[in-house]
Amino acid sequence: MTTVLDPTAERAPTDRQQAARPESLVGRTVGLLDISKPRGNLFLDRIGERLTELGATVNRYTKPAYTKPAPVDLRHEIAMNCDAVIEALAD
Repeated sequence: MTTVLDPTAERAPTDRQQAARPESLVGRTVGLLDISKPRGNLFLDRIGERLTELGATVNRYTKPAYTKPAPVDLRHEIAMNCDAVIEALAD
């Protein structure tokens, strides 16, 4: 069992099921979401290279500001076009 802590100061943790993971990334589309923090793009560059080596198609997205949630239209675009998403949280 894996325990994931929620960084939002949640007082009573909620049990959540992990999303099912694909057996392979070949032919899958993975979205890389840069939240606009410094150096996040560098992290995602390397992740994108590795995903491509594993046979995935990579789509890049950028939030306008890391201090606010991604706009609804951006979230919708990612949901419609990607099988999985990786979000960069780097400084």
